[in-house]
Amino acid sequence: MATIELEHIRKEYGTDIAIEDLNLDIEDGEFITLVGPSGCGKSTTIETIAGLTKPTSGTVSIGERDVTKLPPKDRGIAMVFQNIALFPHKDVYDNISFGLQLRKFDEAEIDKRVEKAADTVQLNGMLDRMPSEMSGGQRQRVAIARAIVRQPDAFLMDEPLANLDAELRVHMRTQLQRIHDELDTTIVYVTHDQAQAMTMSDRIAVIDDGDLQQFAPPLECYNEPANLFVAGFIGSPAMNFIEGHLTAQGFESDAGYLDVEFDPSTVDAAVGQDVVLGARPEHVLPSDTATGDVTAQIDTYTDVTEPMGKEIFVYLVTDQGATVDMEDPGASGQLLMSVGPAADVGEDEPLSVVFDKSNLHLFDADSEVALAHGLSEPATVDGSEDTPASADD
Repeated sequence: MATIELEHIRKEYGTDIAIEDLNLDIEDGEFITLVGPSGCGKSTTIETIAGLTKPTSGTVSIGERDVTKLPPKDRGIAMVFQNIALFPHKDVYDNISFGLQLRKFDEAEIDKRVEKAADTVQLNGMLDRMPSEMSGGQRQRVAIARAIVRQPDAFLMDEPLANLDAELRVHMRTQLQRIHDELDTTIVYVTHDQAQAMTMSDRIAVIDDGDLQQFAPPLECYNEPANLFVAGFIGSPAMNFIEGHLTAQGFESDAGYLDVEFDPSTVDAAVGQDVVLGARPEHVLPSDTATGDVTAQIDTYTDVTEPMGKEIFVYLVTDQGATVDMEDPGASGQLLMSVGPAADVGEDEPLSVVFDKSNLHLFDADSEVALAHGLSEPATVDGSEDTPASADD
């Protein structure tokens, strides 16, 4: 096992900047996921850790050892790629042991390591199979076993489940968590899949356009997003955003359909300042069933409903006769609500809704930085003693 530290990493490709002053301090034994949209720099980051990409500036340390200028083979890491790349003419045993054979390990040690790795990834009884005789999930487990036998200080995984079907991805998510618990080793994982990031990670590093947006436990990123990007990227479906400004009484939407009363003096912003209110779909509630500290009622009309089994997504508009712009579901006057499967909600019906004030978020419109998480009385501000603990504390 090993710590991994990135200090002021910058990577340029000509005039394009792939990574901008990235700092990460990964603890020994952590499962860390780099997550973000395509082209955000997450693969470049993991390749920089591996030594496949040389940073323009900054240092990479693994196990408190500066490895910035070392080749991949000397860094004590093993990598699993999206492309499984097994040798089709070799059986499972030879695919797993190939790296050890190159390094001239004796046969007894190779047998011992291969057997242990196969047991870890549940490939017992399959060592004599050819890759063509195996499913996609089994082949991916061979690739992971090939990395395990190296007994590296850290595992680097670049979207290893991307080519699997949905059912296999869920299965392999569970397998990877079990493997991490059993090996108790450091794993850096890259994905654009939020479900993988949220379910497997000790912490997630949310990256956008080469910049680190937030590095925190998954539920902290979900419940207390650092800025508008994290709030919109983490969570599916995405958070509702409503543009507005601060008043002496709290928040007022620019479109005029929503007021939220709270003490604005508890927020690090001035009356009249432009802000954005955020509300996750599960915190938009039908007014006739809502309890607790909620906002004033908003009159809306249902447009589209999407039954998902365990929940129903309901697209709402504030103007009768309007339809949701599916290319811009966050447009002004549109809301997305999530309700239970038993909810009696149809299409093209009037529906009064309220927001759960304790789960509303407030962001500065210019800097996009979070100002508050929860607007019950009194409002809570990031960094204050009253900031509520995240669900994973």
